[in-house]
Amino acid sequence: GHTVSLPRPAQRVVSLTPHGTELVFAVGGGSRLVGVVEFSDYPEAAQRIRRVGDNKAVDLEAVAALKPDLIVVWRHGNARRQLEKLGNLGIPVYESDPRRLDDIPGALERLGRLLGTDTEAAQAASRYRQDLQTLRERYAGRPPVTTFYQVWRQPLKTLNNDHMVSDVIRLCGGVNVFGTLEPLVPTLSDEALLQANPEFMFAASMGATSSSRPVDSLDGWKRFPRLTAVQRGNLFYVNGDLINRPTPRVLEGAALICEAMEGVRGRR
Repeated sequence: GHTVSLPRPAQRVVSLTPHGTELVFAVGGGSRLVGVVEFSDYPEAAQRIRRVGDNKAVDLEAVAALKPDLIVVWRHGNARRQLEKLGNLGIPVYESDPRRLDDIPGALERLGRLLGTDTEAAQAASRYRQDLQTLRERYAGRPPVTTFYQVWRQPLKTLNNDHMVSDVIRLCGGVNVFGTLEPLVPTLSDEALLQANPEFMFAASMGATSSSRPVDSLDGWKRFPRLTAVQRGNLFYVNGDLINRPTPRVLEGAALICEAMEGVRGRR
């Protein structure tokens, strides 16, 4: 809801969120990045940029010393107190917070405008829209699959329908069994999950393949054989960066989830 105006295209950019770093690279502005936060690891070139803290604790002195003419933040990911202090530096701040799959191309186009890379941004946005439409057409009208996404095991946490992960679930023809709960990240009991009895359960892995298991995995649910997802072997892992970061790569994660759901339908 805020207007960000620059006298000229940004030349020195600090990104205080990993997804913001990806978006800047996606619109052709990677060479303008002079500072990023931890976990800004994609693309590879991002790993060589100076670190200025993480999502929750930013070194404001280091940011100011880099003399940026634009700072990219995550409205709901960076600590609000930190964002307020950034405002005191007098540096333009662009808040990035795509909440739906359809929000990402607009985020690309707006960053491209600020960086003066409108052509590259328009191309990236167009490719994304085409890829998203292809997935929508491929999985439109597929039989629904009741789905549970595990954010954390102890305590048990998931995401509701306001999160982009649920947008991915819907894209694939799935139904988030806890989508109507509040808040954005509801805490559940084991009994609630057993009662919901989803057909498909998935979680984020720490690596790029489904063989990379997180420490807090889905394997513990195997002691509840009456769970439909356990009975049918429908426990799945996906690289968390591909579904939790609102960047063009989310469609790579969506494609993997959609393929997994097709397997679920085939095992009915």
